[in-house]
Amino acid sequence: MPPARLSVVIPALNEAAGMAAALQALAPLAAHGLQLLVADGGSMDGTVALAQAGGAQVVHAQRGRALQMNAGAHQASGDMLLFLHADTRLPPDADRLVQQALAKGPQVWGRFDVRIEGKPRMLRVIATFMNQRSRWTGIATGDQSLFMTRAAFDAVGGFPAQPLMEDIEMSVRLLKLSRPACLRARVITSGRRWETHGVWRTVLLMWRLRLAYWRGAAPEQLAAHYK
Repeated sequence: MPPARLSVVIPALNEAAGMAAALQALAPLAAHGLQLLVADGGSMDGTVALAQAGGAQVVHAQRGRALQMNAGAHQASGDMLLFLHADTRLPPDADRLVQQALAKGPQVWGRFDVRIEGKPRMLRVIATFMNQRSRWTGIATGDQSLFMTRAAFDAVGGFPAQPLMEDIEMSVRLLKLSRPACLRARVITSGRRWETHGVWRTVLLMWRLRLAYWRGAAPEQLAAHYK
C-alpha cells in the first residue's frame, strides 16, 4: 500500500515578508508528495501571489485563524493533516515522523517540540517549559504544529470558530480521542512576538489569558485583550 498522504495547511494574513522563504523550506517535503495549502484570510500585501508562485494551493477563507485552518482542511486531499504557522519551520523529515507517529500506536494526533528563534536567552527556557507542560497536560499550542488524522479532525468537528485559544480548545477535543504523540523533533518558530512586545510582558499576558480562559472567559473578550 502507498504511504498515506500528508496535507500541510498554513493559515496566512499579510505574510508576504516571509511567505517565499516558508514555502522554499517546505519544497523538499513537497517533492515527497506532501500537499501544501495556504489558507488566506484576505491578505492585501501579495501573500496570495507569492503562495501561488511557491507552488501552494491557495484557499480563500474568512479571516480568523480557526476559520482559515478549517477551510484549508476541507480542501486538503490527505488523510493526515498538519497545521503550520507561516513563521514556523518543520524538521526536514517531518512527513516521515508524522506518518510514524500516527501509524504505530493509538494516537490519532500530536505535535512537535518547539524551539523559539531569537536573541533573548529566556526564549530557550520558555520553549522548554512549553514542551514539558504539553507532555504533562496533553495540551498543545499552534506554535508546536498540531497534526492529526483526517478522521480525528472530522470526529471533533475541526477547530472551534473562536478568535483565540482555538489550539487549546482543539487539544481538549482531541484528548477525548487519544493522548497526543509528543515528538522530540523540533519545529523552529519566530520569536518576533516576544521580542517586539517584551519577553516577560508576553509571557505574563499569555498566562493571564489562559487562566481566564480556563475560568470560562469568552474567547472574544480575551482576543480584545490580546490585541
